[in-house]
Amino acid sequence: MWDYSYYYLSNYYYVILVLPMIIFSIIASAKVNSAFKKYSSIMSARRLTGAQAAFEILRYYGITNVRIERVSGKLTDHYDPKTNVIRLSDAVYNSTSVAAIGVACHEAGHAAQYAQSYVPIKIRNAIFPAASIGSRAGIPLAILGLLFNLQILAIAGVVFFSLAVLFQLATLPVEFNASRRALKVIGEIDLLSENEKKGAEKVLSAAAMTYVAALAVSLANLLRLIIMMGRRKR
Repeated sequence: MWDYSYYYLSNYYYVILVLPMIIFSIIASAKVNSAFKKYSSIMSARRLTGAQAAFEILRYYGITNVRIERVSGKLTDHYDPKTNVIRLSDAVYNSTSVAAIGVACHEAGHAAQYAQSYVPIKIRNAIFPAASIGSRAGIPLAILGLLFNLQILAIAGVVFFSLAVLFQLATLPVEFNASRRALKVIGEIDLLSENEKKGAEKVLSAAAMTYVAALAVSLANLLRLIIMMGRRKR
């Protein structure tokens, strides 16, 4: 039987639990865009491009099997471990800005994590297959289970979605560590001056908060589902 009360209850908990976290996420995204824009206008004294800076990080770690390529889009920078390629966006690849160097070095930091078998990234990768399913199917399964009073389906949805949340939690140390690696090497080999390095750090800190915000949204959704299941058992 379709229980309409759970449709309205779902919306109620969405407003009081999830919506504030979504607003937090929007603010975090706006801050990273603002920081990137600000420090993209400040050119580094050494005039190294993002691609050159990433290469210097790789050389510092003795990594010789990773390519650096350009990718279209804005803030689409990433490291692809399957192909051993660092892809830098148009605003980073050839730019000599403080922001570009910070972002490029962060991605090179991810390459270093793989090269050194960094444990948290192994944990995250192990969770990924199940988390990928959970992120897409977890909430719909749980809501359907609650609507049709199918407890097994609801529990399955919560379990699947919990794996997605766990993946996001495991992502935090990976992202923070990549930034720490980047900033450490930037300072050690003088890719940026001390003041320039502070700018790069602000860009990376703002970017890290987007991952914190994404986790907060997911945790709020998970709490919403658990509360709704608890009310169903009464």
